[in-house]
Amino acid sequence: MMSRSIMLLVLFVSINIFVVAKVKGLDFPVISNQIHLLRPQSGSGGGHVKGVSCLSWRYGVETNSIINWKTIPVACEDYVGHYMLGDQYRKDSKAINDEAFLYVKTLNLSKNAANDVVWVFDIDETTLSNLPYYAQHGFGVERFNATSFNEWVFTGKALALPESLKLYKKLVRLKVKIVFLTGRTEDQRTVTETNLRSVGYNSWDKLLLKGKNFVGKPAAEYKSAQRKILEKEGYKIIGNMGDQWSDLLGTNIGLRTFKLPDPMYYIS
Repeated sequence: MMSRSIMLLVLFVSINIFVVAKVKGLDFPVISNQIHLLRPQSGSGGGHVKGVSCLSWRYGVETNSIINWKTIPVACEDYVGHYMLGDQYRKDSKAINDEAFLYVKTLNLSKNAANDVVWVFDIDETTLSNLPYYAQHGFGVERFNATSFNEWVFTGKALALPESLKLYKKLVRLKVKIVFLTGRTEDQRTVTETNLRSVGYNSWDKLLLKGKNFVGKPAAEYKSAQRKILEKEGYKIIGNMGDQWSDLLGTNIGLRTFKLPDPMYYIS
């Protein structure tokens, strides 16, 4: 009969092979020289890293308990990289998007026929993924550089987040109007429109970008102001989805909000 220690060893090896295989099979392109081999106690399972519990740190970030940080802990670079390119990130995204659609199905949309019923999506790390960029910049270990990030945006090569794209298509079929509300600036309108369409977001009612009058103001203030304008125009916001708490806090947030995972950066 197989001993307990041998059984645990076989299970451990099997799990690691499974995780590596799943990473290689993702919809996102895996940049192999950016991700180290999975190691016990520091892999995608979020085990102990000396001095830092990366899983606990990520939990604090996602619950908005750890705030106002500029970079992820250096010790968590491998952990965050494994998470973002691994199966768990996709599963977490799916769980939120599935819950969002279950909520939509509880609504009597025909009753709101007199209103312009809308769903508000953020763009970066909500509908479009910038993982190819962040994989080259330490998954958040490096301090955010607006110049290099904007250069990446202008390539128009951001990927669709698969689960968000599925939700988007379901909402369109239900004739829910789509509004993209983003911190991207007006000079990025054309490339953003082209990028969205190239990955499957084919239509929307509004694409709201940050104008000069909001430069330097907190993201939550800007997005609250834009949502307030939407409601004054007669739109009924039934859902509001983003990867940052600044997408969801403030005023005029809609009937329900949905927070997607993103441990790579923090926007106040």
